[in-house]
Amino acid sequence: MPSIARKITPCLWFDTQAEAAARFYVSVFPNSRLGRISRYGNEGRDIHGKAPGTVMVVEFAIDGQNFVALNGGPHFTFDEAVSFQVYCDSQDEIDYYWGKLGEHGEHGPCGWLKDRFGLSWQIVPSVIPDMMTDPDRAKADRVMKAILQMKKIDIAALQRAGDGAEPSMR
Repeated sequence: MPSIARKITPCLWFDTQAEAAARFYVSVFPNSRLGRISRYGNEGRDIHGKAPGTVMVVEFAIDGQNFVALNGGPHFTFDEAVSFQVYCDSQDEIDYYWGKLGEHGEHGPCGWLKDRFGLSWQIVPSVIPDMMTDPDRAKADRVMKAILQMKKIDIAALQRAGDGAEPSMR
């Protein structure tokens, strides 16, 4: 991967797991790759406390989006205030990302999960924006009611709810 060229690149702060996280993410998503890895040297050790030679920053791309992962220590952790949305065109895609990203993590409501590193993701059917902005507000409300009852999103159940049928959860 050449040097980072985008103006905005998310930087993910880890304690010591930056390389493991980057390798995990590039294994999950297509069109992804690991980039350069920089390591701590002797300079600044009194500030960062890291042993020379340990991983400092890992550059990587997930489905073409550049990221950096920083081993900055335990000072900061992830929370749900920031998450990444993964738009899926099929139930198979939802099942795949829900399973891969949620493995050894924590499944939450409404398509949300935390991965094994504590990073929050939303596994979202690509049809949701259209369903939620349907001019028929009763239909959109039925879809919302169905979403609120789900953990992993079930596209067929959302479509049934939108059509007025009671959703059966997977």
